[in-house]
Amino acid sequence: MNYLPASDRYDNKIPYNRCGKSGLKLPAISLGLWHNFGGVDVMENGRAMLRYAFDHGVTHFDLANNYGPPPGSAEENFGVIMRKDFMPHRDELIISTKAGYLMWDGPYGEWGSRKYVLSSLDQSLKRMDLDYVDIFYSHRFDPETPLEETMGALDYAVRSGKALYAGISNYPKEATKEASRILKELGTPCLIHQAKYSMFERWVEDGLTDTLEEEGIGLIAFSPLAQGLLTDRYLHGIPEDSRAAKSWGFLQKDAVEPALEKVRKLNQLAEKRGQSLAQMAIVWLLRDPRTTSVLIGSSSVKQLQNNLSALKNLEFSESELNQIEKILK
Repeated sequence: MNYLPASDRYDNKIPYNRCGKSGLKLPAISLGLWHNFGGVDVMENGRAMLRYAFDHGVTHFDLANNYGPPPGSAEENFGVIMRKDFMPHRDELIISTKAGYLMWDGPYGEWGSRKYVLSSLDQSLKRMDLDYVDIFYSHRFDPETPLEETMGALDYAVRSGKALYAGISNYPKEATKEASRILKELGTPCLIHQAKYSMFERWVEDGLTDTLEEEGIGLIAFSPLAQGLLTDRYLHGIPEDSRAAKSWGFLQKDAVEPALEKVRKLNQLAEKRGQSLAQMAIVWLLRDPRTTSVLIGSSSVKQLQNNLSALKNLEFSESELNQIEKILK
């Protein structure tokens, strides 16, 4: 049965924010395919989440060459779902991908060389069966490759028609400023910076957000829930089946246990606002107008629905913001 998206998907279901000083608007919440869309996952679950997201106004789907596992499989699965469901609506979608982390063996399989960046883009387009992506990112700053080379590769990607916009991710403040300068001189301004940002990860506030504002670059925040720590998952300790209980992954016990008191206090405040902790954590990032979008992950339609419901209450009182700062400090 052919997928027919909801006819009311743009009827005030989600705000769209201008990305920096560009003409592009992004949904306040975007869907990331970092987890739960790879070869080890159930494709129909990912397909259901993508459909639900689009039916509710989420137009931005974010990928990277190495998303999976195995690396590349998220793009392959997304390509299948695109062909089945979304190709008639391609012009309504913002699809992004990235190159920077390890993708294949040998000296040209990661970082920021022109060879790697452009080869990776070609591979990503082939996996997704797309002619172009809307945003192509340098996924991380390469201290051993001249920025002129990496930014030149992004500029070429745009000029060749394989990408519409150029972006950077995980770049420190000074490198961001220099990358922006180079791209402006090349005639392909930097559209967006994708940075790790949450109540527990606030490095971007140490000058990066000011730099982005000065340069006219949008900000999209990833890991807004601190890998699940900013949810009700850990209110009563570390469940055996949780991410933090596993020996691998980004969230470890030694990071969770010291934060539990803060998590519980934040949850109490969220309840007073009529929100879950996850919902409050998402809209807290949107309190700053310089945040264009918050990039969420999801493992189910139910979880996605809960996160999108955060947008029903975007306002914070001064007292609430002060309470959050007091808890976090």
